Amino acid sequence: MAKAKSIFVCSECGYESAKWLGKCPSCNSWNTFYEEKIQETTSSGKKVNLKDREKPKNLNSIEGKEAIYTKTGYGELDRVLGGGLVKGSLVLIGGEPGIGKSTLILQLANKIAEKEGTVLYVSGEESGEQVKLRADRLNIQNDNIMFLAETDIDNIEAEIMEMKPKLVVIDSIQTMYSNEITSAPGTVSQVREITARVMRCCKQNQITTILIGHVTKDGNIAGPRVLEHMVDTVLYLEGERYFSYRILRSVKNRFGSTNEVGMFEMQNEGMTEVTNPSSILISEDQDQVPGAAIVSSLEGTRPLLVELQALTTPSVYGIPKRTGNGVDFNKIALLIAVLEKRARLSIGNQDVYVNVVSGMKINEPAIDLGIALVIASSFKSVYIPKDTAIIGEVGLTGEIRSVNMIDKRLKEAEKLGIKKCIIPQNNKKLLKNTYKLDIIGVKNINEALRAIGIQ
Repeated sequence: MAKAKSIFVCSECGYESAKWLGKCPSCNSWNTFYEEKIQETTSSGKKVNLKDREKPKNLNSIEGKEAIYTKTGYGELDRVLGGGLVKGSLVLIGGEPGIGKSTLILQLANKIAEKEGTVLYVSGEESGEQVKLRADRLNIQNDNIMFLAETDIDNIEAEIMEMKPKLVVIDSIQTMYSNEITSAPGTVSQVREITARVMRCCKQNQITTILIGHVTKDGNIAGPRVLEHMVDTVLYLEGERYFSYRILRSVKNRFGSTNEVGMFEMQNEGMTEVTNPSSILISEDQDQVPGAAIVSSLEGTRPLLVELQALTTPSVYGIPKRTGNGVDFNKIALLIAVLEKRARLSIGNQDVYVNVVSGMKINEPAIDLGIALVIASSFKSVYIPKDTAIIGEVGLTGEIRSVNMIDKRLKEAEKLGIKKCIIPQNNKKLLKNTYKLDIIGVKNINEALRAIGIQ
C-alpha cells in the first residue's frame, strides 16, 4: 500500500528535513522550508528481467560523434556558446528581472526560425498579446514562431511531440508544474521534475531547448543546484538595470569553454551586439583631469580597456568614507593601506570614491595598480595621460605582481591608440612580441608612482 507522508524542503538548496526548521542547516537561509507531501510505496518484490537490462559497453567500441552547431546569427552569442547552439542540447539562461533575457531569446528564436524552421515559444508568465507587443517592438514578423501560453508540463510535452520543432523556449522554468507532484510551481521538487521531463523529451527527439530561469537575491538561479547539473549549458545575463550594456557569461558549457563572454547593448530595437567593447568603455572626454586612468581587464579571454575614476576629499566627519562603484570595497581599503604604508601617502583622513565608467563590475587583480594610481592621482592632483594604460596586481608589501595574458592586453591597447603602458617588470621580461608602445616595467608601488610623476 502507498503511504503518504510529509517532509520539509528548503527552497534555496533542496535540503530535506522531517520537521519544519526556521534556519536551513545547509545554506543558512531563514524561513525557506515548505511542506511537501510524497508517496512512499512498498517494495513489490519483483525481480529485474536481465534480458531487458542494458549491458555495459566497451568505451572504445562507442562511436564518438562531433557536436552539430547551429549558428544563432549573433557572433557574441556564438562565442559564449562555443560556436553556436548544439542540436539536442539543453541551455539554461538566468538573470535579474528586466535585464533582457526574454528580449534576447525572442531575437534568437527569430533567427533560428528564419534559417532552420519551426520554433515553439512557451510562456508561463506572459500572455500572447504581451509577447506580440515585444515582437512588434523588435520588428519580428515570422510565421515559423509558434506561441503557447501553458504551464502544465503534460500539455507542453504533448505539443512538443506533435510539432517536433527545431527549437523550444520555456519562459520560465519556475512557472511550470506537474500534476504528479503536490507542491506548488517553483518549488524544488517541481523545478527538478519539470527539468528532467523536458530533458528526456527533447534529447530523445534531438530538439534544442532553452530554459529561462529566475534568480535569487544573491544572483544565483532559483531552485536546487541539481538544475544546473542537469542542463548542458548555463548562461548568466549580467548588467546594471540603469545602464544599457549587458554581459552574457557562461558558467557551464559541455560543448565549449566557460571563459568566453559576450557583450550586448539594450536599445529600443532590442539587444545589439557590441563587437568592440573597449571603445565604448573609455570616456570620449579628452580633458586631462586628476583621478582618471585606463586599465586593462580580462572578461574570459577577451581583454577590455576600461576607464577608472577616483575622487579623494578631506573627511568632514570623524570616520573617512570609502565607496566603490564597480569594484570591491575591501580591495579599495586594502590598496589605500598599501599606499599609506609603502608609499607614505597620508590618505587616512580622506574620503575615497572609486568608480568604473559605464557601470561595469570588475574583480580582476590586474586592475589593482590602476585603482592605486588613480587614488594617488586624485590625492596629489596629478593627472595621468589619457594615452596611458595601467596593468598590474599589487601585493601587501607593495610589490607589483605579474598578470596573465599580457600579450593580449597589450595588443588591445595598441589597437585603441594607447601610447604608453605601465606593466609589472616580470611581465616585461617575458614579452614575446614587439609593440608600438612605450612599455614601462615597475617592480613596486613607488616605481609606479614615479612613472606617472607623483614621486
